[in-house]
Amino acid sequence: MSDIRIQKTGEPDILQTSDGRLTLSVPIQIKRRSGRKLVTLPNGEIAPVRPWDVAPTSIQLALARGHRWLAMLESGEAKSLKEIATREGIDNSYVSRMVNLTTLAPDIVAAILDDALPNHITLFDLAVDPPALWDEQRGRVGL
Repeated sequence: MSDIRIQKTGEPDILQTSDGRLTLSVPIQIKRRSGRKLVTLPNGEIAPVRPWDVAPTSIQLALARGHRWLAMLESGEAKSLKEIATREGIDNSYVSRMVNLTTLAPDIVAAILDDALPNHITLFDLAVDPPALWDEQRGRVGL
């Protein structure tokens, strides 16, 4: 393949040149959604995102940190949140907030991992003083 052209309009087409090469023409559009580029196919569908092309969001990273730090506490690798904060070189209140994420309802965790939370929900909304009851958490998030 020696030539790549991105066309926003037109019909898919295959052209054969005199030397036997084929040229495939597929009209696509590239749109930005939450900082990610999505390809819109000619029929209007959005092409599925490949997992290896997607960088984790800040909320996904925070959730992973919270679970890692909770595992450190449960295994005895760390004796307190303050010890974890000292090891990581961060504030112990931040560690505490991230560990709070481990108490979220399973469907909220799934929405975080699927990047399907409503756009107005921030890490602060989830990590600071989350309700103990999952129904109250869902109400706060809007699920």
